[in-house]
Amino acid sequence: MLHVRCSTRVCYVVQYFIMASPYFVQSRSVITRSGNQSSGGTPAASLRSKLTNRRRNADPVSPAAVKVEEEEARISEQRSSSAPLSTGGCPEILPTGRPHPKTESGTPTLLSHGRRRRQLKVEYDKDEGVMPVKAEHWDPPEWKKQLGYIREMRSSRDAPVDNMGAEKCYDTEAPAHVRRFQVLVSLMLSSQTRDQVTAAAMQKLRAHGCTVENVLATDDETLGKLIHPVGFWRNKVKYLKLTSAMLLKEFGGDIPDSVEGLVRLPGVGPKMAHLAMDIAWDQVSGIGVDTHVHRISNRLGWLKKPTKNPEETRKALEEWLPRELWSEINWLLVGFGQQVCLPVNPLCSVCLNQHSCPSAHKNSPTKRPKAGSPRSPSPTSSFKTKTEPDQESAVKYERTEKELRPTPVSPTTQRRRLKSKVNH
Repeated sequence: MLHVRCSTRVCYVVQYFIMASPYFVQSRSVITRSGNQSSGGTPAASLRSKLTNRRRNADPVSPAAVKVEEEEARISEQRSSSAPLSTGGCPEILPTGRPHPKTESGTPTLLSHGRRRRQLKVEYDKDEGVMPVKAEHWDPPEWKKQLGYIREMRSSRDAPVDNMGAEKCYDTEAPAHVRRFQVLVSLMLSSQTRDQVTAAAMQKLRAHGCTVENVLATDDETLGKLIHPVGFWRNKVKYLKLTSAMLLKEFGGDIPDSVEGLVRLPGVGPKMAHLAMDIAWDQVSGIGVDTHVHRISNRLGWLKKPTKNPEETRKALEEWLPRELWSEINWLLVGFGQQVCLPVNPLCSVCLNQHSCPSAHKNSPTKRPKAGSPRSPSPTSSFKTKTEPDQESAVKYERTEKELRPTPVSPTTQRRRLKSKVNH
């Protein structure tokens, strides 16, 4: 009780000291920021403005009085802004001499000047006159000239892809859904396989009956013999069975008409899906990128940065290559890669792009192939070259050529052979 009384007396002393200040003896009318005159309690924030107004009055004021009033205003402002709210003891005394107002629950409320200012959201007016900056379109230098040269080198259309590609392996007399299924099967078999081997396997399958129902009814051993020796033929037997079962169950024996549906099939990747959409459904959904397109695009510098796999190459090409060229670019580059731009030792000496290709003559033979060799141009076309896609096949052809060459025979040996023929 003693402590409470002391606190109460201190509060009354403070109140009396504030009320006895010369500042509060003056009129309590205050001019607010809006210009309206109001009477009653003076917010602590308006004390400095009143002092400033008093300095501007015509009556001179002593510097000591002004200093005292500024100090009192500073103390009053600090007291009103930093004094903690109390739920017990003496009530907080405002500069006006009135106790702090309370809510119905008894908790003192904050004054308007003590409230935290609401943060305003700053919005800037959009400048309608400024157009948005568009990303700079990138395309390879001289790509149009290089593409024109590739078209010229591919004008004869005598590469394996031209005669034994997926668009040549289906039965033109079969129903539409069967033709589409055969296109998909040829694409599945062509992975890691030369076109000549794929075409032979498709010919045997078509003779057996290349339909969804016949593939499901054929046992794995027989199906493996039909597609052998395509690359990874054992895995492809499983994929053909699983894909045929899914097509019969979900699509009524036909193939899906979307890339999303095609890539769901076992053994079908993005390249096969885009090619199937182009060949089977006559819809261009993307660029079919295989090892040839992937290799040649990197060699010609048709990509912003080198890519590691065909899928990255497809996305990079589709960013800048016009859509009307997406269907053509696959067979152009595949045939070009089968004949000229070989995986190992490309024939840069017969390529029309050897002066603009950044990879020209880096891995190519130092000498032009001799006339009559499998890798030499034919007399009718300067761009008809060897059609094997890898160096192993090239070595095989060279060995065969050496074996077929006549070996030099001495005159003595020739006489012996003639005598033996006459005796017989």
